[in-house]
Amino acid sequence: MTEEQSRDPVGEGLSVKEEAVGNEDPTEMSSLDTEEEDEEALPHSEILDIFEEGLARLVQDPLLCDLPIQVTLEEVNSQIALEYGQAMTVRVLKADGEIMPIVVVQNATVLDLKKAIRRFMELKQQREGGVKHVSWRYVWRTYQLIFQGEKLEDDKMGLKDYGIRNRDEVTFMKRRRKK
Repeated sequence: MTEEQSRDPVGEGLSVKEEAVGNEDPTEMSSLDTEEEDEEALPHSEILDIFEEGLARLVQDPLLCDLPIQVTLEEVNSQIALEYGQAMTVRVLKADGEIMPIVVVQNATVLDLKKAIRRFMELKQQREGGVKHVSWRYVWRTYQLIFQGEKLEDDKMGLKDYGIRNRDEVTFMKRRRKK
């Protein structure tokens, strides 16, 4: 009994490939085998190149054209959520004048905004090859978010409870020491 027959529960001696193909022309079977081998033969780097080319074409869409070339799935999903009104952009103004467009869901909390700022900065640093590690515990101890003069101190409170809406500007500034 051959190896193929021992795996065949019916005992007819057909392999899984032969059963799937049926009584087709043997030349077609060999072309199927070659196609399977060709699919497996692509190295990882080529697959990445193909994926990045497709992603670059996708980012040329008018809906996604604001996204960077090295876009992540998270950024694509955020942009789509914005288009459907499921998310909003909060413009975070840094002390150096840079404005960070941060996308959060409509019912986001202050903590969600802080996490989105962190993710935005991490992606930016990766793309620019900047600082490898930032202590976010230190950042939130020494900096704060302010909207229209009010400090966003309660992490569990919703942004809408502070009156923050789509395209509103929140200031990211250093905390003042209490004397």
